[in-house]
Amino acid sequence: MLLKSEIHLIKNLSTLLLFGCLYSSFSYAQGIDCRSTPNKKLAQVCTENFSELREKLSDQHLTAYLMSDAPIRLLADTQQLWIQRLQQCKSLNCYTQQFDFRIDQLNFFTSMNQSMTQHYLKYENGQFAAQPVHLQIHQLNKNSIKIEGIAYRNPNNRLESQSIAFLAYTTPDQKNKIIDNEHDCSYEFNYSKAILKIQTKQKGCERFAGIYRLYD
Repeated sequence: MLLKSEIHLIKNLSTLLLFGCLYSSFSYAQGIDCRSTPNKKLAQVCTENFSELREKLSDQHLTAYLMSDAPIRLLADTQQLWIQRLQQCKSLNCYTQQFDFRIDQLNFFTSMNQSMTQHYLKYENGQFAAQPVHLQIHQLNKNSIKIEGIAYRNPNNRLESQSIAFLAYTTPDQKNKIIDNEHDCSYEFNYSKAILKIQTKQKGCERFAGIYRLYD
């Protein structure tokens, strides 16, 4: 018969083994898997130069997976969008910037309370928009709403030109008429269950117009 101390030891070892398997599986599934023949567009990030950033990214993914209250599907889909941008990189600086961006994004998902935030990604013909947009609608309190957005551009641009920002403040009874404070653009927000439709009549403001899917 096993002693209590031996049973306790076996349980601890089993837990550690299970955690190790989960860690390994999740890290490779959500990070950059360099064990198999890498995608030619990602071969650069599988070199020793990026080993530290790859490990840091995998660690942050695991933390977000275990600790964040953001939707798991959001973590997976934003990862897919990030991989698409990473594949566009043509320089070491671009790769490094993209790693830093994704690590910061995952840290935001983990450190901030996501329960009062609705996340939307822009879709076209049932797929991610060719020019991706991520909107976040924060319920600051019962009378105040903050809307933040980021429209992604070419990651090879200068850092300040890699995205377009969106920022607006409104109230629950005025959440359909939105003015982007960043560019003084006026939008009509139409909510329908898991779909958000954004329209504008202003020229030069079309980047944020379109159909968005809610992640909850």
